[in-house]
Parts: sequence; C-alpha cells; structure tokens
Amino acid sequence: MAGSVTVPARRLAGALEPVVGQVYFAPEAHEAYEKLGFGGSPRSLRGVAAPDGPAYFCSRGSVLGQVPGEVVASAFGVFNPEAVVPAVAHGWTLTDAATICEARTDAARAQLVRILGERPEGLDRARDLLERAVAPLRPEGKALFAGLQSLGLPGDPVADVWRLGDLLREYRGDAHIAAWTSAGFDATEIGLLTEPYWGVPLRSYVRSRAWTTAQLDAAEERLVARGLLADGALTDRGREEREAVEVATDRMCEPIVRALGADVDTLVDLLRPWGRAVREAQGYPASGPHDLAGS
Repeated sequence: MAGSVTVPARRLAGALEPVVGQVYFAPEAHEAYEKLGFGGSPRSLRGVAAPDGPAYFCSRGSVLGQVPGEVVASAFGVFNPEAVVPAVAHGWTLTDAATICEARTDAARAQLVRILGERPEGLDRARDLLERAVAPLRPEGKALFAGLQSLGLPGDPVADVWRLGDLLREYRGDAHIAAWTSAGFDATEIGLLTEPYWGVPLRSYVRSRAWTTAQLDAAEERLVARGLLADGALTDRGREEREAVEVATDRMCEPIVRALGADVDTLVDLLRPWGRAVREAQGYPASGPHDLAGS
C-alpha cells in the first residue's frame, strides 16, 4: 500500500504547505506578536518576512497549552532545545498561550483574506474535503495534531479551511518525527541527511534549527561512521534510509488518502492556485521544504 499512498500523500502535503504555513511569514502575524511584546520580523527572505524566534515557538506551541519550552522542543522535534527552552520561557513572560493562539488564528485568516479574498474559488468544496480528510485521524502519538484538535474550528469559512489544513500539516509533521526517531536518528542527524536528500548544500537549512557547529560536526561523524554520508553527500545507503523515513511518514498518512479517495486530486487542484497566489504576494517563500522534497 505504501507505494500507492506516497504520491497522493506528498502531493497533498506540498499543496497545503504555502496555504497553511503562510502564518509563519504573515505580516499580520508579526504585527500581532509585536503588540504582545515580541520582536518583529528580524529579516526578509527575498521579500518574505521571517518570523521572530520566540514568537514562532510560542505561537505554534500555544496549541499545546501553557507548556514549558522542553515540551515545545519535544513536539517540534528538529530544533535545538538550548534555543527553544529560553525562548519559550521569555515568551510566557509576555503573553499566555490562549492569547497568542487567538492572534495566530486571526493572522492566518487575515493574510489569506487579504490575498485570496473573503470567498476564494472552491472554498466550500475545499472545506468539505479537508474535513473529510481530518475525520478519521487518531491523536495518539500526535502531539501538535492533538493540540489543534482540542481547539475545534474557528467558525469562519476561511479560518476553518486554514485550521483543517493545519491539522493535516501537523499530523504529517508528528508522523515524520515518529518515522525518523523510530529509524534511529536524532534531530541533528535527520537534519543533515535531509539537506542532500533535498539537493541543498550540507549545513544550510539545518542551521535555521539553531544547532551549533560542534553539534553538527558530531552528528556528521556519526552518519559517516554508519555509512550514510561521505564527502558531504548521501551514500546509496544513506539515500535509501532517508527515503525510507519519508515512505514511513506517507504510510502513516494513509487514512487521509483513503478518506479522500479520488478526491485527493480535486483538493490539490483547489489548493494549488491559492498557494501560488500566496507566494506571488510574498506571503510564503518561493520554495519551501515540500518543494525541495518533491524535486
């Protein structure tokens, strides 16, 4: 079944990414968090406003409730806890989880409405399909998905579509963490394996997860010793093991694909024009993780 699940699961994840992940780059979000006392966007990525670190950790982590940074770091999986823990501790001196969670939802809706309008084409159909895709999903072992599930839907058509999409996005993210930890990798190792798997230079993307040079050096040594990396590139075995992680993630997303059936293509076709519009408006980077994985 894994082979038949992989293509639709990855296509849907790629189509969802700019529509849902845009909240991390939305000017409306940065402005809202700044009003709560966080820093504004620290820099622009080719015209796209990058998020402030503490605001990112606290806003995304807010779906878990008022939890300490150790819990946020565990749920996010790939970030250095040495950066996450103090950032969250600082964030909770500025605001509480409920307040920043509401600000996050409002900002996600605001950017989508600004770019797509109040009633983007296919909105009702997309909502129905997303709701169908989410319905069979179970919460066990899926921390961020379960946190979002506890919130319910906002009750606004655009915000509901965004929340349902975020549920699917975090479900796959939770599944991905389960896949790479089960395969025996830690966060530094999966980060280093992922870069050549995507075709980007080693130690480029993974540095955005706040790992030190010494930590990455040690991780690279372990991967070389295991025969997975050589001269900064994946070995055949390394590529095979990294792809196996992605296939395992796809397999855990089988309930989504099965619930949608042939309509997975319909949903992808509805989401893609929205994603293009978001990118063209610089609401999300021109290329994201799912674009790199797809290539």
